[in-house]
Amino acid sequence: MKSIGQAFCLLAIILVGTTACQHTAVERTDENLIKELGEREAYEKLLNYGKSIGINTEKFAFREANAPVLGLLEEIGYGHKPANIKYIKKENEADTAVIRQVGWNLVNDEPKEMAELEPIMASLEPPYDSYRQLKNHYKRLQGENKGDSAAIVAASLNAYRWIHRQARQAERLVMVNIRGAYLKGIDATGKDAMNMRVITGKKDTPTPSMDTYATQIITYPYWNVPTSIATKEMLPKIKNDLGFLERNKIEVINGQGERVEPGEIDWYSLSESDFPYRFRQDTGEDNSLGLLKVDIENPHAIYLHDTNARYLFAKDQRWRSHGCVRVQHPADLANFMAGEKLLENEFLEDPKEDHPPKSHPFSKKVPVFLFYLGADINEAGQLVYFEDVYGWDKRTA
Repeated sequence: MKSIGQAFCLLAIILVGTTACQHTAVERTDENLIKELGEREAYEKLLNYGKSIGINTEKFAFREANAPVLGLLEEIGYGHKPANIKYIKKENEADTAVIRQVGWNLVNDEPKEMAELEPIMASLEPPYDSYRQLKNHYKRLQGENKGDSAAIVAASLNAYRWIHRQARQAERLVMVNIRGAYLKGIDATGKDAMNMRVITGKKDTPTPSMDTYATQIITYPYWNVPTSIATKEMLPKIKNDLGFLERNKIEVINGQGERVEPGEIDWYSLSESDFPYRFRQDTGEDNSLGLLKVDIENPHAIYLHDTNARYLFAKDQRWRSHGCVRVQHPADLANFMAGEKLLENEFLEDPKEDHPPKSHPFSKKVPVFLFYLGADINEAGQLVYFEDVYGWDKRTA
């Protein structure tokens, strides 16, 4: 019995010791993580990895007392705000739980070569197919000493990291490249679920770059004409020809929201600075918004919408709007964003008469990004560069 008791005591000591060791191993404080990864050799590997995927690592340079480990990992996974963004609905924090988990995976696995870092970092970086392909092209361009081209790709890589931060594991998202005049719908797996041409703003009425959310689809929408268009473009035409309003099915609304007969107004007394009315275009196929618009939250009156000039999608030069984004396949986009069959494919072939506007709210807001990317991956998987149509790159430089 004594030997059995001694055996139990020995087993208890082993278990206590094992538990103590396990406790030490899982005590994952930020201080310990920074200490483990902040040693020069380990941190240099992390810096080199960041450089290899287009990150400017100067601000994350090695500091012996306190290497900015967590900041570098955040940059690798979630990037920073892209240049030229005019509006952000809500800036999200990076997923710190993922950052710390990847950090401890690096500590535990102790990767010695760059190739060993890649699979560990995969759970931190964006899951998008375009991002992975851009990374490969960046490395190729660096190897070919094409620094200018690599810098353009690096900016696009950061934009996708920012999407990763802001999308928050959304089931779907939409990205418009203003500069390339196209749209991508990206699903939860990171694959491009749809691609289509779009028409974006002219150089003197550019589409603002923004990071926001879509809230609903409106079918058969009214077009509430922006004041700038009403006063600068339409008012001179009305003064020359009052029939302009009737031909374009445009109603005049006063400050009380009431319709006013155009013939009752002294149009010659009105000017850009003295214009107490607003214009509203009736629904139907002649409406400038077409048969559908996507409401996106922003203070600039920007929408994604159909158009009554669909022939323009065949053009290569598609910077023609007043700032809104006209989409090539509005019904497909509506169904993708809604996550269900909201509209039939024949929607655009509807007789289009006597349809009042109808709202279709989304069950969840859909992240929408309007970016000004100088390079991206096209439908064929090729790297494509885009002209600086607004001259924003020169302005930033």
